[in-house]
Amino acid sequence: MLKFLWLSGLIIVLDQVTKYMASTLLIYYKPLAVTPMFNLTLMHNTGAAFSFLSDAGGWQRWFLSAVAIGVSVFLVIWLKRLTDTQKLQATALALILGGAIGNVIDRLWLGHVVDFIQVYYDEWYWPAFNIADSAITIGAVLILYDSFFGDVEKSSRPKAK
Repeated sequence: MLKFLWLSGLIIVLDQVTKYMASTLLIYYKPLAVTPMFNLTLMHNTGAAFSFLSDAGGWQRWFLSAVAIGVSVFLVIWLKRLTDTQKLQATALALILGGAIGNVIDRLWLGHVVDFIQVYYDEWYWPAFNIADSAITIGAVLILYDSFFGDVEKSSRPKAK
């Protein structure tokens, strides 16, 4: 199922292009209102998800990069072992792989991950994120969906005669 790597490549390109645009067109930490619940706001995250380890002193850049590279290798091996009937799982893994590589490129090249999508309601703000984070999240949800409901759907389909 390595044929799904095109999706990973697409995510990497979209992620890097949008991060470049955000970095060149937005002012750091100055929100640009798009809708009443959505801003574009340039932020830099030196940590992991939700800025975990962001104040760790610099070692986290290399640690998180190594973890992301290791996970990416694992995902490629997992993807290679899938069968042609496991398209949903292949899509999910390709999304996660593309997101992981998109963020590791930032981490290695810039020393931080560029975030720019900000969703909020009233005084409650979700941590800023990017296209790579979105792909990872969608991929994880698809993996969970497939693990809980994939076999149920396959068993309820009519059998070919």
